[in-house]
Amino acid sequence: MAGIAAFQFKPSTTLFRAPTASNPVKPFFHSFFLLRLPKKPVRGCRPPFVTKIAVVARYGGGFRPGPSSRRFQGDNRFADPDYDPALDLDRVKSPSVRLLDEQQNMIGVMSKSEAIQMADDADLVLAILSVDADPPVLRLFESADYKKHKYEQQKKKKVQQKRSAASRMDIKELKMGYNIDSHDYSVRLKAAQKFLKDGDKVKVIVNLKGRENEFRNIAIELIKRFQSDLGEMASEESKSFSERNIFMVLMPNKAVLQKAQEQPKKKETPVTEVSASA
Repeated sequence: MAGIAAFQFKPSTTLFRAPTASNPVKPFFHSFFLLRLPKKPVRGCRPPFVTKIAVVARYGGGFRPGPSSRRFQGDNRFADPDYDPALDLDRVKSPSVRLLDEQQNMIGVMSKSEAIQMADDADLVLAILSVDADPPVLRLFESADYKKHKYEQQKKKKVQQKRSAASRMDIKELKMGYNIDSHDYSVRLKAAQKFLKDGDKVKVIVNLKGRENEFRNIAIELIKRFQSDLGEMASEESKSFSERNIFMVLMPNKAVLQKAQEQPKKKETPVTEVSASA
């Protein structure tokens, strides 16, 4: 399905053969791109308007990728939710592999094609254990055993991701003026304590603008006081007192915070039960 529009335009005239005395009235052609219009030459006469038909829109017809289209660029295997890299033997570039059987016993080093043929003959699943080893390590699985192995690997991966996320520290910024009042100071101190307990670093900044640079010593003492008020729960990682933006980065003291969390609650006094005797 296409949209068609018609509009007028004035084509330019190209004379292929100029009229001569021997050939005064021979036809010539007006040329406009691929449009050729037969016409006798008439001096002093402008070419007429011509109606041109052009396709202005196209609908349907499926996807037509252009030069900038990303639909077919790159490797789309990883976009498939059913893609399993452990079963993608194309990732194994080495001609030889080390093969293990279903009980993880060593079969030996053989060519990749021999390992594939062995798995096909025994109707087993051939999976990659280590593609970066030299040579790569493959293993034969029963279908049910491979599903169990895949589930355990996914579970282990999630645990590792959680641990890495827990060990990652974010930096939280707290800005103060050199003349901050006591209420705002206490608000920022409580915020710093919360960030440190969550395992994040805290960057305390005191900005000095213009003539405020005269109060640099007050700003430095303010940051040192802030660090002192946090106590042992934070230790200094870095600082800068030379620029207008005076700052100190404090990192959580994990040993102190962990000890505070592990402190047992006050033991409840045991209640002595007294039985009434008749």
